Amino acid sequence: MNKSLVSGVLIAVCLAQNTLADNKYEHEHKDDSEFSFALIGDTPYGDNQIAPFDNVIREINDDKSVKFVMHAGDIKSGGATCDDARFIARYNQYQKFKKAFIYTPGDNEWTDCHRTSNGQYNPLERLGFLRSLFFPNPEMSTGQKPVHVMSQSSVPGYEKYVENVLFEREGIIFSTLHVVGSNNDLRPWSGIDANDSYDNPRTDRIAEFEERQAAVLDWIDRSFDRADEEHAMGVFLMMQANPRFNLKSNEINRQGFNAIIERIRNRTLAFKKPVVLAHGDYHTYLIDKPLDPEDWSTLTSELLTNLTRVQTFGSPHVHWIKVHVQPESSSVFTFEQKIVKENIDLK
Repeated sequence: MNKSLVSGVLIAVCLAQNTLADNKYEHEHKDDSEFSFALIGDTPYGDNQIAPFDNVIREINDDKSVKFVMHAGDIKSGGATCDDARFIARYNQYQKFKKAFIYTPGDNEWTDCHRTSNGQYNPLERLGFLRSLFFPNPEMSTGQKPVHVMSQSSVPGYEKYVENVLFEREGIIFSTLHVVGSNNDLRPWSGIDANDSYDNPRTDRIAEFEERQAAVLDWIDRSFDRADEEHAMGVFLMMQANPRFNLKSNEINRQGFNAIIERIRNRTLAFKKPVVLAHGDYHTYLIDKPLDPEDWSTLTSELLTNLTRVQTFGSPHVHWIKVHVQPESSSVFTFEQKIVKENIDLK
């Protein structure tokens, strides 16, 4: 790796660590329970979106009511190379946020790196690099005002899952779940192995899927358990993948998400208070009620009323969502689309 690039990463990490406040596990601002945060995803994609994304950063930094930033994954396009330099450049750009920055990986930055256009990397190697770069201290977020988080890597048996974190703010539990597109890594790595298939999967790929799925299911339970223990007023879950709520559970492109959807559904039903599932992946701003309380296999006329899904803006729509949190209100979460005027005509 280029030494100057490494130095840039180290400088960004050091700057972030030097700004830490003594706010262990993020229990601050108790004088005002209402707050807001920024939700983004699938951006920036190509090099032509680097400057527009700086516009987003500037807007968010200028909004003093925004307390932190959450990125739902996909830090580049699915056709761009997965080289170290690109990832480091993205990491350093995200460190321009004056707030805490919380990120969960997307498929474009590891699962899909087997593609010829991506450089034919082994996805597991790219995942390892991504973890070391974006999660230098698993117990802290990044950004210029990092916050303490609880990482799943502190749980025996899940030491590698530095990316699954949770934190609490004003009685709300926030949790990131490493669930990605490309059918949550069930899609074959055909770019590096022509023999890999759904019927005859590579052993390392299927092992990765099964281990990470088990970790995510455990983290969903721990997140809701924490919410129950703390008598939380709401839960906010963030992952990268659109879990294909529109498909029946027996369809192949739903297979990577079935167990996760069922676990979220069951825990949401039991929790009874507002839950948000935020994700990116499909690049269209969307808010809906995607689950039936009885039959979670497909959309029906019934609603699981306390679960709300929000899908982020994504390339070429380089904008952001401002999430308002009012813990004492009935809905807890409300969403405000923030259209960046300079970025309206992007292609």
